[in-house]
Amino acid sequence: MGQAHAADAVHGKSLYLNGPPSGGAACARCHSASPAANVSKILSAADNPAAISAAIAANKGGMGNIYAGKLSAVDLADLAAFIGNPDVIAAPVASLNPSSLTFSGTVLGQTSSSLSATLANTGSGALNIDTIGVTGAAAADFSVAGGTCAPGGAVAAGADCTVLVSFKPGTAGVRSATLAVAHNGTGGTSSVALSGTGSASPQATIGVSATSVNFGALATNVASAPQSITVSNSGQTALTLSAITLAGANGATFTLGGDCAVNKPLANGASCALTVRAQPTANGAFSGNLNLVSNAANGNVTIGLAGSGASAAAAASATPSVLAFGSQTIGAAGATQNVTLTNTGNVALTFSSIAVNGSSAISVAPGTHCGTALAPGATCSVPLVFAATAEGAVAATLVASFNGGSVQVAVSGAGTTAAVAKPTLSDAGPIGFGEIQVGKSAAPHTTVLRNPGTAALKIATLVIDGANSGDFVLGGSCAVNGTLSPAGSCTIDTSFKPGAPGARSANLLLVTDGGTQFSLPLTGTGTAIAAAPALTLAPQSFDFGASTGSKRFTLSNAGTAAINLSAANFSGPFARVTDASGCPALPFALQPGASCDLVIGYTPATAGASNGSVVLQADGGGSWTIALAGQAAATPANAPQPQNQGGGGCSSVRGGSDPMLALLALMAAAVLFWRRRKPAQS
Repeated sequence: MGQAHAADAVHGKSLYLNGPPSGGAACARCHSASPAANVSKILSAADNPAAISAAIAANKGGMGNIYAGKLSAVDLADLAAFIGNPDVIAAPVASLNPSSLTFSGTVLGQTSSSLSATLANTGSGALNIDTIGVTGAAAADFSVAGGTCAPGGAVAAGADCTVLVSFKPGTAGVRSATLAVAHNGTGGTSSVALSGTGSASPQATIGVSATSVNFGALATNVASAPQSITVSNSGQTALTLSAITLAGANGATFTLGGDCAVNKPLANGASCALTVRAQPTANGAFSGNLNLVSNAANGNVTIGLAGSGASAAAAASATPSVLAFGSQTIGAAGATQNVTLTNTGNVALTFSSIAVNGSSAISVAPGTHCGTALAPGATCSVPLVFAATAEGAVAATLVASFNGGSVQVAVSGAGTTAAVAKPTLSDAGPIGFGEIQVGKSAAPHTTVLRNPGTAALKIATLVIDGANSGDFVLGGSCAVNGTLSPAGSCTIDTSFKPGAPGARSANLLLVTDGGTQFSLPLTGTGTAIAAAPALTLAPQSFDFGASTGSKRFTLSNAGTAAINLSAANFSGPFARVTDASGCPALPFALQPGASCDLVIGYTPATAGASNGSVVLQADGGGSWTIALAGQAAATPANAPQPQNQGGGGCSSVRGGSDPMLALLALMAAAVLFWRRRKPAQS
């Protein structure tokens, strides 16, 4: 498991200069105001919390008398970070998520339900909010509808606030704007793209739980487990699917199932499920598309399908990878924690043995666990029990053997006769939030931390980490450095706010000062309102005139979903010109926010005006047209070649009556007359 805490040098600076909040002298008293002076070789602890911990344990320089029991593992990490970076300055870092909010089709003049964006301060200084507003061409159709962020307010380091936005279209069609929050963080402004569709009459709005599905590495010639895609209608009238088709380079690799059907109306607020299986026949990547054509106001939907064929391979992982029970009272009832096993391979797993090696005080709870075949991607839980029987630390290893290998988890605990805390959680397994629209938040789930032990406990770590930690929100009354007295309790609230469609996962990690560690998997699925195709063309028309050169036309995806361009149909004396810096060869997918240049040439075969076009087509029925024109210059069929006509090549006329000839003859006669008279004058 990776390090759960990101060391905070600014907090470490406060500890160094002021001492622990629970009391004790400041480090600066003995080591000077800055660690850079290296008084008593303090720089040996730079980014090395273990060195500080060892010095306290050894009571070096009396440090044990001053700091023993007053600095948590988090405090030590932060203090070591400051010693390694004594010039640290508190500064805010802003992030506004998700990057886009898409509203469902809304009747003109009506106001949609609000969507939420979260402004988080991941820096170390206060984030001051200057203004919150909506800008852009259709700004009047969107409005800030509330939330906890406020102009003139501040967001503390590590905290966040929300901005609610609503959509009230005044014009039919796709409407776009931008939510902008100005602040004192890096960049000065954070923004979220806003889009929605205004409809003149009640219309259906299609939403999907995923805009793409990746099957991962599948065993060849073996059908995958079905991947489910929820299709929902958030519009004001029934949604009817007129086509559900598979297409693309490897469309035959996939098969469809589920209860969605063509011409089966889906009432507003209702949903149905599509399932897709993949069965590759060869090693290597495969891809395709699932196309949904409907009467939805926000257009048709294309869902990308991908994966790869590979040789069969069994694999598994365990969460957590290290399990700590902490100190437990000798003879007391055993403490229980769960380990989640996940099939990360491409074939079903069968566990042949699940056992604990090492201390007999740690064992698998009675019963059958993970006893059935585990499909790829599926999980099961193994409960472990620690019943302390003697004083001192104990260690063991959970070994789960399966076809092809095994997965191991290190387990630790300690027995004691002293009074100890006994942290317990009301949840023992994964917390699932189901399907939530991107930008919206699930209802919070409350987990209760109790201490039925005989001593107080302190929360050393309480974080959400993992692959999609940013999609989950942590709250409640439990807090880092908070103390829970015997018989006391506090709450941990978790919620799901997906920033992207598809399956999302993370872990809730709780560690106490007694060494007990809990890890609860968090799961949810983000659903997306399908965005209408938003391909922009620049320019949308062009007249080549008499030029027979080429012109670059920029294609840009201003939407929130990929546009799969499948064909370009030309008419007239116009054709695509191959250009290494231009758009890829068709078909290709243009991702949201991306652009490329389509290069078109004009090659007229006859003189006169030329008219034509290029029609770009996309999977799902979208099409866009560029109007083209030109004017080929006329060339006479029997144009005479230039000739050297006239007396000496200086003539400017061709008919033989050039007046220059007479002038030359007159000049010649004058010269002859002058020569004849010259002897008579001598």
